[in-house]
Amino acid sequence: MELRGIQTDVVNSSILINCFCHLGHLNYAFSVLTKILKLGFEPDTITLTTVMKGMCLTGQVRKALHFHDHVIAKGFKLNHVTFMGLWSTDYVNLEKQELPCSLCKNKLIIDASALCSEMIVKRIFPDVVTYTTLIHGFCIVGQFKEAVGLLNQMLLKNISLDVQTFNTLVDGLCKEGEVKQARNVLAVMIKQGVDPDIFTYISLMDGYFLVKEVNKATYVFNTIARSGVIPSVQSYSVMINGLCKKKMVDEAVNLFKELQIKNMAPDTITYNSLIDGLCKSGRISDVWDLIDEMHNIGQPADVITYNSLLDALCKNHQVDKAITLLTKIKDQGIQPNMYTYTILVDGLCKNGRLKDAQVVYQNLLIKGYHLDVKMYSVMVNGLCKEGLFDDALSLVSKMEDNSCTPNAVTYETLIRALFENGKNDKTVKLLREMIVRGIL
Repeated sequence: MELRGIQTDVVNSSILINCFCHLGHLNYAFSVLTKILKLGFEPDTITLTTVMKGMCLTGQVRKALHFHDHVIAKGFKLNHVTFMGLWSTDYVNLEKQELPCSLCKNKLIIDASALCSEMIVKRIFPDVVTYTTLIHGFCIVGQFKEAVGLLNQMLLKNISLDVQTFNTLVDGLCKEGEVKQARNVLAVMIKQGVDPDIFTYISLMDGYFLVKEVNKATYVFNTIARSGVIPSVQSYSVMINGLCKKKMVDEAVNLFKELQIKNMAPDTITYNSLIDGLCKSGRISDVWDLIDEMHNIGQPADVITYNSLLDALCKNHQVDKAITLLTKIKDQGIQPNMYTYTILVDGLCKNGRLKDAQVVYQNLLIKGYHLDVKMYSVMVNGLCKEGLFDDALSLVSKMEDNSCTPNAVTYETLIRALFENGKNDKTVKLLREMIVRGIL
């Protein structure tokens, strides 16, 4: 621009900063910002907001908050858009990051709450989107008292609540099994003249299945059509999955047929839920028909589908068929995951084929797979079943070396085997170790 004699201004520079931020080139964005300052221009709210948004989008939320504090200290004015940029991205990161402890998660909530307070002090009043974002954040970290408190604040301030706000809280409560409280929120929702939608009902169904109240989940499902809401494939999937988990497979099959009669196309989640239920009830022959059906309608089975089938084959002592199936799915381009291999290793161990299990285990190590605690626990169990206690103890030590911490299942498997075989000294030692680690 400068070479062509086009004069730089704040507007052009802001556009350039925006482009760099979206491309993740923050260094270039800051270079342009520095250029603006050197030329004597004062960055406007849009420019500063763009930079903060860019930092948030690249996962540098903490730096964005520090930059925000620095900007405020310099006397720059920010607006509602700036705060929402920080808020929304903060919660995206809260969901996606595997933070080491809940304190870190709570720290993000504290930051977001502080931003809300700052907005109010600056007479930038939070709207329904802002409140909904914060309610969502509190739900993620299980602070439902605070989430409900925010909803009450909105009611007191006569902020017009929408279905998304209510759904956020209903879903959060249901995921924790707090269905009674979710029903109370639903009552407030209806009183406020906000009609529940399909997602409201799906959350309630999920919640009731979680607390093992199948009849109430079924009642909610039957309420959907009566309420004038069109049932979705997802609502059927939730019902089918819940019924299968309660071993009510025939009822799940009937619902699946009803779904097809209504010309609603089941998705992979629907098929996988039913296939898993059929596998766990030993109806493997029915599963092959469903997999063929998936293929015929252009919705091929995925690794989750085959994991259910592999598990059923192994538990029915058909390990060789499971091995053949694993080879077949690899040939189809489906990549097995760690759970796939754990199923196979567990099946081999429980069918008296420890050496074959060890071959699979060693191959995974050679190929550079990061083995998880479930895989190690399965191998520990396999070694214990063969009376190879020293090897099992050695494997637990190797877990630590491979940055995998034994969990309660690992210890309990080993302790039970040692105790049953009169290895009392080693049992006591492991129990003490569990206490030190805070597992017991």
